[in-house]
Amino acid sequence: MTWYQTLTLLEILFGAIFFVLYIGYLLRVRRVAQFFKQRPHGVWIKFLLRHLYLLLLVIAILGPSFGAMKKEIRTIGKDLYIAVDLSKSMDATDVQPSRLEKAKREILRLISRFNSDRIGLIIFSDEAYVQSPLTFDQNALQLYTQTLRTSLLPYSGTNYAPVMRLALEKLQQKSKSQEEEQKARVLVLISDGEDFGEDVSQLAHQLQEENIRVYTLGIGTTQGSRIPEGNGYKIDHEGKEVLTTLKPEPLVQLAELTGGAYFEVNDRVSEVSKLISSINKIEGELRESKTVDVTANKYVYPLALALLLIILDILITVKLIRI
Repeated sequence: MTWYQTLTLLEILFGAIFFVLYIGYLLRVRRVAQFFKQRPHGVWIKFLLRHLYLLLLVIAILGPSFGAMKKEIRTIGKDLYIAVDLSKSMDATDVQPSRLEKAKREILRLISRFNSDRIGLIIFSDEAYVQSPLTFDQNALQLYTQTLRTSLLPYSGTNYAPVMRLALEKLQQKSKSQEEEQKARVLVLISDGEDFGEDVSQLAHQLQEENIRVYTLGIGTTQGSRIPEGNGYKIDHEGKEVLTTLKPEPLVQLAELTGGAYFEVNDRVSEVSKLISSINKIEGELRESKTVDVTANKYVYPLALALLLIILDILITVKLIRI
């Protein structure tokens, strides 16, 4: 037999106080009975009855558990990397307060919705770095997300190849053991779609072969916006203000090549809820299971017996003094 709860010093102290006070009550009854030259034998019936149901109540609270059995527990595992574009175009304000700030809010939503899975954070522009490795630590992920800004990386455009290569490397490392291979592996890539890198189709096929799905989230509008820089706006080599627009085509292509899907956040709608729903749908495909010992809490039996004795205590009357 096992117990769900354990007795602490506080419970023992209260039990001792109850016992001492009840003994004092019995001594007082005995003095009164002796004064009238009578023997209060019936009071011991109450004494035994009350202490018996008190003991049963304590047993019920402790939770006696027996009837051990083997039970298979199936758990669903998922490793998810969130890659966020930190190129200068993410400072554009066509999505308020800016593309990056909006992305950070949506990342926090993703983290909170997948709190039972391991999540990592990657930052990239034309290079990619792991900001946070795969972890269950929600607080750390939220802190890393809140500190994201475009100045963390040198500005030289956006390239999806390095981030895909890094995600492939990290998720391959996590899939060497048989247990880890059973976990779904997902890359969520958040960007405004301005990819100035080489063709990424070869890397996309490698991700697909490793059963790593890429879900892309486009941030921005097709109307576009200027890019804040210093006290003004970014200008090109001809002295004209640079206009950055959302370019969903490379993001759509990347998602389709890996069996994922493309979603968008603009000045009117946010499809992050659909993104979350789509990722949830792949959870049932890959599982891990283990067998554990299970015991049932049988508190109801001592509790029911204690309630029966309490009713008997109320119904049974004991005459202490006969006149």
